[in-house]
This record gives sequence, structure tokens and C-alpha cells, in this order.
Amino acid sequence: MEIFGSSQENTDTAKGLSVTFEELLEEQKYLPYLSLKNNRYTSNHAGNVKSAFKGRGMEFEEVRMYTFGDDARDIDWRVTARKRAPYTKIFSEEKDRQITVLLDLSASMVFGTRKELKSVTACKIAALIGWLTIKNQDRFGILIYDGKNMRYFKPQNNPQGLLAVFKTISQMSKEVLQQSYDGDISEALRLLEYHQKGRGTIFILSDFYRYNSSKSAQISILAKHNLVYCVNIYDVLEENAPQQGVYAAQYGTDKVVFSSDTAEFKEEYHKHFALNREKLKKNCQKFLCKYIEIRTDIPVYKQLRLS
Repeated sequence: MEIFGSSQENTDTAKGLSVTFEELLEEQKYLPYLSLKNNRYTSNHAGNVKSAFKGRGMEFEEVRMYTFGDDARDIDWRVTARKRAPYTKIFSEEKDRQITVLLDLSASMVFGTRKELKSVTACKIAALIGWLTIKNQDRFGILIYDGKNMRYFKPQNNPQGLLAVFKTISQMSKEVLQQSYDGDISEALRLLEYHQKGRGTIFILSDFYRYNSSKSAQISILAKHNLVYCVNIYDVLEENAPQQGVYAAQYGTDKVVFSSDTAEFKEEYHKHFALNREKLKKNCQKFLCKYIEIRTDIPVYKQLRLS
């Protein structure tokens, strides 16, 4: 892994093993690089401020005939049946939009072979979204999950509250290095559903390890009333098999030795991770969620596109 600094006290964070409070503050400087030019919605809070978060977080205004490009989720089926032509509900944007992040710091996220761990990349994305939310004068909330414990911060438009979130993120990113838990984000998704009030935008920052019907069901529930971004964070080693050679791996008390020399091994290795990714992509299309892939060895601001 690359080393970013020479200070002894910052050895862990310099190697991308955890993230400091200062690093989260620095994410603010990357805001100008995000793709905002295609966003259509504005906020009415304290003037017209361009919002980077499209979709839900709206108040009902009227019903009109459906036109190409309208969100199919907003079709008014009762009026459509009565008029025998498609009609859609029109929403005006709320004064301040609710943006919520689910930050997954469970055991599978504490992994990385280049630049930084997946958990560190996820923390940086959360910080960038937080800064963007405050800039847009919206409300930012977050649920942090380490595989066992959860910390929830209710949405608020408060820079001081954002700094408190950053301190917790930094602390938990260090704690998971010492003790990580192989949890299931389905639990965190259920808690998020409980706390989510009204329409809003939700970012799920995870590697979606062992994506299954339980996670799919929870995401579909959230997507009914919110615009959901599934941000799939992965390491390059999860996409392609390691170079030819013999390797030893250990998870807990389980140990295995394997060879990556054969073409068959490389193909099966690739399929193992690709299958999980395809399941997530298809369900995102089904539930009208946004799907984003983020690699740990490429700067986040070069990959994160919200339009």
C-alpha cells in the first residue's frame, strides 16, 4: 500500500487502514469535481441552490398527463384507470431535502490490497456526501454499522453536527481494525427504514457482501418512497484473480492454500464476484435504484457521479 506521510503517529492512516478527522474535513475540497451540470432540481431554502440529489424528497403538487421521461414510480394508477390514459403525480421539492447515508464498516469492508481499505473509501464517500448536503442547505443523516453495533445521527442542516459525525466515523474506522464483526447489513437497513420519515435520498455505502433476498427485500422497501443509491465499493483483487502463484489465506481459524496458475481458476474466481455484482445491478434496475461502482485505488471524486 502507498504511504501518504512520514509521521509515526499517522502510520495507520497513512497506509489507508483508517481515516482521520482531518482527512474527512479535506473531502470538502473535492466538491467542485462532482458532476452537477445535469441536475434539474433546485431547493427553495434560502434562495435557489442547485441540488446534487435528484429524485424523491418532494411534496405532492398536482396530477397531469404522463410524458416521456417522467418517473414511472409517480404514475397515479387510480386516475390512469379512470381517464384511460397515463397520468403522473407532480411533486415540488421540499425546502430542505433529507439525505441519509448507511455506512457499512462490517468485517468484509476491512479489506484492501491497494491504496486503502474498502472501509476507508466508504468513510471518504460519506464525508463527501455530507459536505455536499450542507452546501445544498439540505439535511444530512447517517447510520454507521460495524457488523454488530449501530450509531444513528438524525438528519440535520448543521455544520457542527457534521463535524460530530466525522469524529465518530474516524473513531469507528480505527476500532474496526481491532475488532470487526461479520454482520449482515439487512439489520441496518431495517433500522434505517424505521428512522426514515417521508421521502428522501438514501446512499448505501457497502460491498454488499453475500447479497441475498433479505438485503434485496429491505432495499426494495426503502426504494418505494426514496431515491436509493447503491454504492458498491470493491478492491481490484475482488475483480481479477491474483497473479500466478501459490497463496495462503486465512479467515478466523480457517486456512486454505490455493494456486492461481490455471485459466479455470481465474475464470471461476472472476465469476464468484461478478455474480454477486450482477444480482445487485439487476435488482437496482428492478427497484429503480441508482447503481454506482467505486474502486478503492481510484480517487472517489473521479468516480462518484450523482446526475
